Amino acid sequence: MWVDGLPNLVIGLREGLEIGLVVSILLAAVRRTGAGASAVWLGVLAAALLSLGFGAVLAFSRAELTITAQAVFGGLLSLVAIVLVTWMIFWMRRAARGLSGELREKIGHAAEIGAGALATTAFLAVAREGLETALFLWTTVQASGDTLAPLVGAAVGLAVSFLLCWLIVRASVRVNLGVFFSRTAVLLIVIAAGVLAYGVGELQTAGLVPGRNWVAFDLSTVVSTDSWWVSLISGITNLAPRMTVLQVAVYVAYLVTVLVVFLRKPGTAAVPVERPARRLPRWVYATAAVVLPLLAVGVLALVTSPSGDGSATQVTVTADGCAKDWSGTTAGSSTITVVNKSGHGGEIYLIRAADGGVIGEIEGLGPGTRRSLTVDLPAGQYSWRCLVPGELDQVSPVAAVTGGSGGTVVPAVAPVSDKDLKEPADSFTSYLTDKLSTLDTQTGDLAAKITAGDKDGARAAWLAAQQTWERLGAAYGQFEDLGVSIDGLPQGRPQGVDDPGFTGLHRVEYGLWHGQTAAQLAPVAVKLQQDVQTLRQKLTFDPADLPLRAHEILEDALRRILNGQTDQGSNSTFTLVAADVDATDAVLDRLQPLVDARKPGLIATARTQLAAVAAACQTGSRQLVDARVGAAVETLSAIPTLLEVRAS
Repeated sequence: MWVDGLPNLVIGLREGLEIGLVVSILLAAVRRTGAGASAVWLGVLAAALLSLGFGAVLAFSRAELTITAQAVFGGLLSLVAIVLVTWMIFWMRRAARGLSGELREKIGHAAEIGAGALATTAFLAVAREGLETALFLWTTVQASGDTLAPLVGAAVGLAVSFLLCWLIVRASVRVNLGVFFSRTAVLLIVIAAGVLAYGVGELQTAGLVPGRNWVAFDLSTVVSTDSWWVSLISGITNLAPRMTVLQVAVYVAYLVTVLVVFLRKPGTAAVPVERPARRLPRWVYATAAVVLPLLAVGVLALVTSPSGDGSATQVTVTADGCAKDWSGTTAGSSTITVVNKSGHGGEIYLIRAADGGVIGEIEGLGPGTRRSLTVDLPAGQYSWRCLVPGELDQVSPVAAVTGGSGGTVVPAVAPVSDKDLKEPADSFTSYLTDKLSTLDTQTGDLAAKITAGDKDGARAAWLAAQQTWERLGAAYGQFEDLGVSIDGLPQGRPQGVDDPGFTGLHRVEYGLWHGQTAAQLAPVAVKLQQDVQTLRQKLTFDPADLPLRAHEILEDALRRILNGQTDQGSNSTFTLVAADVDATDAVLDRLQPLVDARKPGLIATARTQLAAVAAACQTGSRQLVDARVGAAVETLSAIPTLLEVRAS
């Protein structure tokens, strides 16, 4: 998308204008001293070649590294680029007014020495800007992904900047350079903050910085990452749809700190125009800019060289084809890198050609990104399936995996479609409808006993209703606001158990076991029945959610019920966990045919573990129940992966 090129257009325009102005001032100074301009152009040419060569070295060196080394390389150079560009922004604000005089003075001294000194002066003046430009453009290209838009944007920005310089020199246009540099600096700071976050993410991917799995947000789970507004924000800011907490923290910290310092007007006395005694010679900066990155590349290549385990195969997803370059690999352990050049995010599967069984998968492969998949393949025929929502649903050419060690038999997972889950989901919806009908009757009985002042009868009616609710398997908010109204807890509410928003079954439980009167509880019980009746009318169930329910019901019992979070005085923990076992059994009844076809024996193992949980609940041993619920949850957690929808 065109927005991917906007950051580099700004960088190219600003940096190109700086380079162009430096060259223009040098040429003007040469004319005034009477020296020849050819030496200046030779210096400019040498600086341009060095900058282009530096960019080529960056691209080539990264391409030759392993995936981990690429992450380290990209992350470290991103941090270097941020340091350089931040220094440049503030240096330009301070030195812009004195730049012309400084260069003329140096040209005057160089002209007295000869052409070599003139060329060296021009080279050093331009090389500093050129090397900085090459490095920052490279890092923004890496942050944007594998697309031509950033390169096109940089080329357009450079072309426009050089045209402006030519027009300025010819006095054809007048540009307020102070306003230009200050305003583009703000946008450059925003871009730099995004590159910094990208660099931190790369170092987290490489394992050098912790917090890789501590995700601050993941828009791919909420909206399509291909949405125009997501692409617009990502293109301008270099922010990714999925970012870790540390990435967000460094982004905000850099952006706020640098903007505050930059926008604060510097005092005239605090910023001297010149400090020649503290400046290093320009050749020091030029040498460091070339030598240090090359040394870093060499060290990284040695430290992170490939181990030689497995093959290094690469396939490419484009906008019009799925892994058309797939030509197979050697049997045994293989590491296959998938590069997404389609411009959209998607799911990528390695499948067995004979029956479409899924051998491996890469979920949420973003546009312009790459990810590796390591599998142990026996000899056979394999292909790739690419699911890019709204753009692509194709299978690659079939290719053979031969030779090598032969590999081990890989358990392929037969793909599940929406249609496969429809019948089980419809059956479970009928189950929910039946239980809600029962719950409607039970909450009506509960309200009647409370109104009649039958405390013991109300407690028994409450327990029956709460057990039915647990058998729905909806305690973790499946029913959204109605679920909270029916089964919400006082934790987090401003007034705790006295908060007006605390309603439903647990509010009644609290009142029944804390001596509240019928007058206090009757309105709560009536509202509870009304909420249950509303839920009966609005009940919907997403088929794709059913496999998740297999382990989430007991997982929720472990998280909320067994730790005492839900108990409001009834001391009914183990009774409710037993009801959650019933709910899990109801889910497994619907999913068993699909699971048995993909992993025989898993349901049988789970049934045995569920029976053990129910038996432990009879003992009243919290430790025993915790252990058995944890074992069952671990077994059941494999079901969502087995039954993930991989075919529309």
